[in-house]
Amino acid sequence: MTMQKPTRAEIQAAIGATLPDVIAPDLRVLFCGINPSLYSAVVGHHFARPGNRFWRTLYGAGFTDRLFSPFEDQKLLHLGYGITNVVDRATATADQLSADELIAGGQQLAVKLQQYRPQCLALLGISAYRTAFGKPKATVGKQEERLQEAIVWVLPNPSGLNAHYQLPDLERVFRELFVTVQHPPTVN
Repeated sequence: MTMQKPTRAEIQAAIGATLPDVIAPDLRVLFCGINPSLYSAVVGHHFARPGNRFWRTLYGAGFTDRLFSPFEDQKLLHLGYGITNVVDRATATADQLSADELIAGGQQLAVKLQQYRPQCLALLGISAYRTAFGKPKATVGKQEERLQEAIVWVLPNPSGLNAHYQLPDLERVFRELFVTVQHPPTVN
């Protein structure tokens, strides 16, 4: 684990590398990225690339009581949250993944959900969700269908490359999930 900025050679060497999940049984929310960045694969922590807004969004939406560093990703487990990816293979950008990889990743994710039983799956990337699960008309937000009993939320990808959502927009849609998992609706 390096705290220094990875070199260009280290980043290039990470093509195809994998990153272990931050996961445990019965989490409140399992956050699911599309796939690891090369930067994250080198440093060994999720959403570590400078410019990724995941950690700032979690804090701004209320999931954490302070701004966490990517190097503290394991501490999320104590809060009832985890991190995985649809596809394990690190790439420079998510658009380097094929539709077949996303579909296969969706199948593997379903198996993971069956094994770990999170209350909610928060998939971070609408296009990846649409492809991986054959839902071409899906929109951001809570989905009607569950996946292995998990409530499914599709949220925007917090990558700095996603210019469609600024930080306040990300915080707003992530907060909708946070409020739901903190205060689940009651059934009368």
